[in-house]
Amino acid sequence: MTTEFTGLNAIVTGAGSGIGLAVAQSLHAAGAKVFGLDIAEGEMSAVAQFIKCDVRSDESVAAAFVTVKASTEVIDIVSNNAGIGSMGTIEDGSTAEWNNVLNINVIGLSRVSSAAMPFLRKSSAPAIVNTCSIAATAGIPKRAIYSASKGAVMSLTLAMAADCIPDRIRVNAVNPGTADTPWVQRLLSQAADPAAERGALEGRQPLGRLVSAEEVARAILYLASPLQASTTGTILAVDGGMFGLRLPK
Repeated sequence: MTTEFTGLNAIVTGAGSGIGLAVAQSLHAAGAKVFGLDIAEGEMSAVAQFIKCDVRSDESVAAAFVTVKASTEVIDIVSNNAGIGSMGTIEDGSTAEWNNVLNINVIGLSRVSSAAMPFLRKSSAPAIVNTCSIAATAGIPKRAIYSASKGAVMSLTLAMAADCIPDRIRVNAVNPGTADTPWVQRLLSQAADPAAERGALEGRQPLGRLVSAEEVARAILYLASPLQASTTGTILAVDGGMFGLRLPK
């Protein structure tokens, strides 16, 4: 059984569902105390202390960390999962949609990480893990705004890793392929032929299936683990081979 997380404190954003929930469940099972930041509690109640937080808002993030401070002054892990999707080309996206997606996916990640820094500096093994996407490294049709936001997350991860070296705070990211999450399930439900659309999503990943939230969570725990003390500035793909493999049809 994994023991390196016993007694550690973790912030998990987007912990109410999807990858964030899987991360919260995995950290809790490994012995960590989890603070789940999200706009709704979702399914986290058994594994995390729910703290209502809208990462779009400076005031909401600040208030969330006041609540965290009432329980602890030390945070060992920050797992940034809060994010939203967006469909369409650059011709489809409005300025309002650009602002909203970038505010949540990029600036929201920065808000939470910045607020966590004083807590992380008090940890003996601090780590930040950002949830990025295959969309940062592969051109995917009709994902212009989302891809731009995740490209920014990948670059931001590297910049954060460099800036955090003096404080011994490791910063890494995971790049999931299309994951079987509630957001993807809602997307499929809106398609004219949900079964065919799911088949297309599965087919573009060489392993022939969607990535599971639990698989991404295990990768996040690997990067967050105190045992990986020399791993920083790393972007770990969990994408069924989508980025690196080109298989014959």
